[in-house]
Amino acid sequence: MRIVLALFLLLITYSVQANSVLVLGDSLSAAYRMQQEQGWVMLLQHRLKNEGYDFQVLNASVSGDTTQNGIARLGLVLQQVDADIVIIELGANDGLRGTPPFAIKRNLHRLIQMAHDSGADVLLLGMQLPSNYGTYAARFAALYPEVAEDAGVVLVPEFMQQVALDQTLMSGDGLHPNAAGQPHLLDKVWPYLQPLLDEQ
Repeated sequence: MRIVLALFLLLITYSVQANSVLVLGDSLSAAYRMQQEQGWVMLLQHRLKNEGYDFQVLNASVSGDTTQNGIARLGLVLQQVDADIVIIELGANDGLRGTPPFAIKRNLHRLIQMAHDSGADVLLLGMQLPSNYGTYAARFAALYPEVAEDAGVVLVPEFMQQVALDQTLMSGDGLHPNAAGQPHLLDKVWPYLQPLLDEQ
Protein backbone atom coordinates (compact mmCIF):
# COMPACT_ATOMS: atom_id res chain seq x y z
CA MET A 1 0.00 0.00 0.00
CA ARG A 2 2.82 2.43 0.84
CA ILE A 3 4.45 1.86 -2.56
CA VAL A 4 1.17 2.42 -4.38
CA LEU A 5 0.51 5.58 -2.35
CA ALA A 6 4.02 6.89 -3.05
CA LEU A 7 3.54 6.29 -6.76
CA PHE A 8 0.13 7.98 -6.72
CA LEU A 9 1.55 11.05 -4.98
CA LEU A 10 4.44 11.10 -7.43
CA LEU A 11 2.18 11.14 -10.44
CA ILE A 12 -0.25 13.76 -9.17
CA THR A 13 2.52 16.05 -7.90
CA TYR A 14 4.62 16.29 -11.04
CA SER A 15 3.79 16.86 -14.66
CA VAL A 16 6.04 14.50 -16.61
CA GLN A 17 7.83 16.18 -19.47
CA ALA A 18 9.91 14.77 -22.32
CA ASN A 19 13.12 15.08 -20.30
CA SER A 20 13.08 13.80 -16.75
CA VAL A 21 15.37 12.85 -13.89
CA LEU A 22 14.00 10.25 -11.49
CA VAL A 23 15.41 10.09 -7.96
CA LEU A 24 14.91 6.75 -6.23
CA GLY A 25 16.00 7.03 -2.63
CA ASP A 26 15.23 6.88 1.06
CA SER A 27 15.01 9.54 3.78
CA LEU A 28 18.24 11.18 2.59
CA SER A 29 16.39 12.22 -0.57
CA ALA A 30 12.86 12.51 0.83
CA ALA A 31 13.37 15.82 2.69
CA TYR A 32 13.15 14.02 6.02
CA ARG A 33 11.56 16.21 8.73
CA MET A 34 11.63 19.36 6.59
CA GLN A 35 9.60 21.02 3.87
CA GLN A 36 9.91 19.34 0.47
CA GLU A 37 11.16 22.63 -0.96
CA GLN A 38 14.19 22.46 1.34
CA GLY A 39 15.36 19.01 0.22
CA TRP A 40 18.24 18.56 -2.20
CA VAL A 41 15.97 16.96 -4.81
CA MET A 42 13.74 20.03 -5.04
CA LEU A 43 16.82 22.23 -4.99
CA LEU A 44 18.01 20.22 -7.99
CA GLN A 45 14.86 21.17 -9.87
CA HIS A 46 15.59 24.84 -9.24
CA ARG A 47 19.22 24.48 -10.32
CA LEU A 48 18.24 22.76 -13.54
CA LYS A 49 15.93 25.65 -14.38
CA ASN A 50 18.54 28.25 -13.46
CA GLU A 51 21.18 26.48 -15.56
CA GLY A 52 18.88 26.30 -18.58
CA TYR A 53 18.16 22.55 -18.52
CA ASP A 54 14.63 21.55 -19.56
CA PHE A 55 14.32 18.58 -17.20
CA GLN A 56 11.59 17.65 -14.76
CA VAL A 57 12.74 16.08 -11.49
CA LEU A 58 10.56 13.25 -10.16
CA ASN A 59 11.17 12.24 -6.56
CA ALA A 60 10.24 8.62 -5.81
CA SER A 61 12.06 8.54 -2.47
CA VAL A 62 10.45 7.03 0.64
CA SER A 63 11.90 7.26 4.14
CA GLY A 64 13.01 3.94 5.56
CA ASP A 65 13.25 2.15 2.25
CA THR A 66 15.84 -0.50 1.41
CA THR A 67 17.23 -1.63 -1.92
CA GLN A 68 14.63 -4.42 -1.96
CA ASN A 69 11.82 -1.90 -1.47
CA GLY A 70 13.35 0.13 -4.27
CA ILE A 71 13.11 -2.75 -6.72
CA ALA A 72 9.37 -3.04 -6.18
CA ARG A 73 8.82 0.70 -6.41
CA LEU A 74 11.04 1.28 -9.45
CA GLY A 75 9.13 -1.33 -11.41
CA LEU A 76 5.89 0.55 -10.77
CA VAL A 77 7.33 3.98 -11.47
CA LEU A 78 8.97 2.98 -14.75
CA GLN A 79 5.59 1.80 -16.02
CA GLN A 80 4.41 5.41 -15.73
CA VAL A 81 7.54 7.53 -16.19
CA ASP A 82 9.90 7.63 -19.16
CA ALA A 83 13.01 8.76 -17.29
CA ASP A 84 16.16 9.86 -19.07
CA ILE A 85 18.30 9.60 -15.93
CA VAL A 86 17.70 7.56 -12.77
CA ILE A 87 19.56 8.60 -9.62
CA ILE A 88 19.78 5.68 -7.20
CA GLU A 89 20.28 6.67 -3.56
CA LEU A 90 19.60 3.50 -1.63
CA GLY A 91 21.36 1.07 0.65
CA ALA A 92 21.91 3.04 3.85
CA ASN A 93 18.96 1.37 5.56
CA ASP A 94 20.19 -2.03 4.38
CA GLY A 95 23.54 -1.27 5.98
CA LEU A 96 22.07 -0.03 9.24
CA ARG A 97 20.22 -3.35 9.48
CA GLY A 98 23.36 -5.37 8.77
CA THR A 99 22.20 -6.77 5.44
CA PRO A 100 24.94 -8.89 3.86
CA PRO A 101 26.89 -6.82 1.32
CA PHE A 102 26.37 -9.43 -1.41
CA ALA A 103 22.61 -8.98 -1.08
CA ILE A 104 22.87 -5.19 -1.33
CA LYS A 105 25.10 -5.53 -4.40
CA ARG A 106 22.63 -7.91 -6.02
CA ASN A 107 19.76 -5.49 -5.43
CA LEU A 108 21.71 -2.49 -6.71
CA HIS A 109 22.62 -4.39 -9.86
CA ARG A 110 18.95 -5.24 -10.32
CA LEU A 111 17.94 -1.59 -9.92
CA ILE A 112 20.56 -0.48 -12.43
CA GLN A 113 19.51 -3.15 -14.91
CA MET A 114 15.86 -2.11 -14.62
CA ALA A 115 16.79 1.51 -15.31
CA HIS A 116 18.99 0.54 -18.26
CA ASP A 117 16.27 -1.69 -19.68
CA SER A 118 13.96 1.32 -19.67
CA GLY A 119 16.53 3.32 -21.64
CA ALA A 120 17.71 5.53 -18.77
CA ASP A 121 21.23 6.44 -17.74
CA VAL A 122 22.09 5.79 -14.09
CA LEU A 123 23.85 7.83 -11.43
CA LEU A 124 24.65 5.80 -8.31
CA LEU A 125 25.19 7.60 -5.00
CA GLY A 126 27.75 5.94 -2.75
CA MET A 127 26.70 5.40 0.85
CA GLN A 128 28.70 5.06 4.07
CA LEU A 129 27.95 3.90 7.60
CA PRO A 130 29.08 5.26 10.98
CA SER A 131 32.55 4.09 11.98
CA ASN A 132 31.16 2.13 14.92
CA TYR A 133 29.96 -0.49 12.43
CA GLY A 134 33.57 -1.65 12.29
CA THR A 135 34.79 -3.87 9.46
CA TYR A 136 31.23 -4.14 8.11
CA ALA A 137 31.27 -0.38 7.42
CA ALA A 138 34.36 -0.76 5.24
CA ARG A 139 32.87 -3.67 3.32
CA PHE A 140 29.65 -1.72 2.88
CA ALA A 141 31.38 1.40 1.55
CA ALA A 142 33.46 -0.68 -0.87
CA LEU A 143 30.46 -2.28 -2.55
CA TYR A 144 29.38 0.95 -4.26
CA PRO A 145 32.50 1.48 -6.40
CA GLU A 146 32.44 -2.25 -7.16
CA VAL A 147 28.86 -2.10 -8.39
CA ALA A 148 29.48 1.08 -10.39
CA GLU A 149 32.50 -0.44 -12.12
CA ASP A 150 30.79 -3.75 -12.83
CA ALA A 151 27.66 -2.06 -14.19
CA GLY A 152 29.48 0.74 -16.03
CA VAL A 153 27.61 3.57 -14.35
CA VAL A 154 28.70 6.90 -12.89
CA LEU A 155 29.31 6.89 -9.13
CA VAL A 156 29.03 9.82 -6.75
CA PRO A 157 31.57 8.68 -4.14
CA GLU A 158 30.79 9.12 -0.45
CA PHE A 159 27.62 11.10 -1.04
CA MET A 160 27.17 12.03 2.62
CA GLN A 161 30.78 12.38 3.79
CA GLN A 162 31.21 16.16 3.74
CA VAL A 163 27.87 16.80 5.41
CA ALA A 164 28.18 13.98 7.95
CA LEU A 165 31.50 15.38 9.21
CA ASP A 166 29.96 18.78 9.99
CA GLN A 167 27.50 18.56 12.88
CA THR A 168 26.03 21.95 12.00
CA LEU A 169 24.69 20.32 8.82
CA MET A 170 23.22 17.29 10.58
CA SER A 171 20.03 16.74 12.53
CA GLY A 172 20.05 15.67 16.16
CA ASP A 173 19.85 11.96 15.30
CA GLY A 174 23.30 12.09 13.71
CA LEU A 175 22.05 10.24 10.63
CA HIS A 176 20.09 12.76 8.58
CA PRO A 177 21.21 16.07 7.09
CA ASN A 178 19.25 19.11 8.20
CA ALA A 179 17.98 21.84 5.89
CA ALA A 180 21.37 23.59 5.97
CA GLY A 181 23.02 20.42 4.70
CA GLN A 182 20.78 19.98 1.66
CA PRO A 183 22.58 22.44 -0.67
CA HIS A 184 25.83 20.64 0.11
CA LEU A 185 24.30 17.34 -0.96
CA LEU A 186 23.24 18.91 -4.25
CA ASP A 187 26.71 20.36 -4.75
CA LYS A 188 28.12 16.87 -4.30
CA VAL A 189 25.82 15.37 -6.93
CA TRP A 190 25.90 18.15 -9.53
CA PRO A 191 29.39 17.65 -11.08
CA TYR A 192 28.58 13.99 -11.74
CA LEU A 193 25.05 14.62 -12.96
CA GLN A 194 25.76 17.52 -15.31
CA PRO A 195 27.68 15.45 -17.93
CA LEU A 196 24.77 13.01 -18.07
CA LEU A 197 22.38 15.90 -18.64
CA ASP A 198 24.54 17.20 -21.46
CA GLU A 199 24.47 13.81 -23.16
CA GLN A 200 20.67 13.68 -23.40
